[in-house]
Amino acid sequence: MMLRRTFVGIVSAAALTLGLGGAVSAQETMKVGLILPMTGPFASTGRQIEAAAKLYMQQNGDTVAGKKIQLIVKDDTGVADVTKRLAQELIVNDKVGVIAGFGLTPLALATAPLATQAKVPAVVMAAATSTITEASPFIVRTSGTLPQNAMPMAEWASQNGIKKVVTLVSDYGPGIDAEKAFSGAFTKAGGQVENLRVPLQNPDFSPFLQKVADAKPDALFVFVPSGVGAQFMKQFVERGLDKGGIKLIATGDVTDDDILNGMGDVALGTITTHYYSAAHDSPENKAFVDAFKKANNGMRPNFMAVGGYDGMHLIYEGLKKTNGAGGQALVDAMKGMSWTSPRGPITIDPQTRDIIQNVYVRKVERVNGELYNVEFATIEDVKDPVKAAKSN
Repeated sequence: MMLRRTFVGIVSAAALTLGLGGAVSAQETMKVGLILPMTGPFASTGRQIEAAAKLYMQQNGDTVAGKKIQLIVKDDTGVADVTKRLAQELIVNDKVGVIAGFGLTPLALATAPLATQAKVPAVVMAAATSTITEASPFIVRTSGTLPQNAMPMAEWASQNGIKKVVTLVSDYGPGIDAEKAFSGAFTKAGGQVENLRVPLQNPDFSPFLQKVADAKPDALFVFVPSGVGAQFMKQFVERGLDKGGIKLIATGDVTDDDILNGMGDVALGTITTHYYSAAHDSPENKAFVDAFKKANNGMRPNFMAVGGYDGMHLIYEGLKKTNGAGGQALVDAMKGMSWTSPRGPITIDPQTRDIIQNVYVRKVERVNGELYNVEFATIEDVKDPVKAAKSN
């Protein structure tokens, strides 16, 4: 009997020691759950962000403020219910200190209540609907918002002799944001607008492009998610709109660097407004593009990549400020943080946890045999205009 009790005591002590050992090692590791669409129609978004996050870690090491950073990548296939389940598993089972990624707005919004409940910072590296950061006080964004890009496009169009525009956007949060921001600014400047919306999943642009051809606007303003631009361009040409005198203007999602070369000459001359181009002329960006291509078999980084790269920078620098602490302290440390990104100077707005950044007007040109979005004008320090309007 005594022998059995002693044995149980030894086992319990061993279990306790193992338990404590587990707690100590967990304390020394900061796990970052990266939830991305790695398969499905938005897989290019996941591929770009994962590559950029891994590049940042490769360049900056995997230890910050005494914590070993462990990246756990999960594929949500672009489906919100899957994103939510994965976020819950990462928070409850894997005990992650940060969740990040979020390739589309519905995916980011699906996890917002979990971030709030668990007090886990959620770094949005891609999704672009303005309201996302309002869904949880634990969300911080390193990508951008659609109104940030769409409003400058409206202003450029109205200043360059464009009087009548048809807008064509994907029918979900960011597309509706883009439509409202562009239409509001353009009509305020005296322009005339007609709005069209296409389904997000498996869009066929042809019938909508026929309506555009019939309307005979001066320009067609387009927003489609990253990766869908090539399909749009193909149908734009098939309908002959490129030869019909209708100028193509868009946010930079359409001429995404990841797929731009594959579009061919049809993309030449397209005017877009956006916060990142692989052709951005700065030493930081040249170093980033060179390193990214070298690490990824020549793949060119796009704006999703820079959102992922800056997202990892934000996590690293935040942990340095908190001495490795997560939760509310980490979110507070991220607020107001400024640095020079490959895209240019950026700041996390301390009031909204959204990003303040330059927006560039660009034109697709051929440079050294390749297509690039060549910047020719800069609008500095752009806040998300939707939140800026609310605070006024």
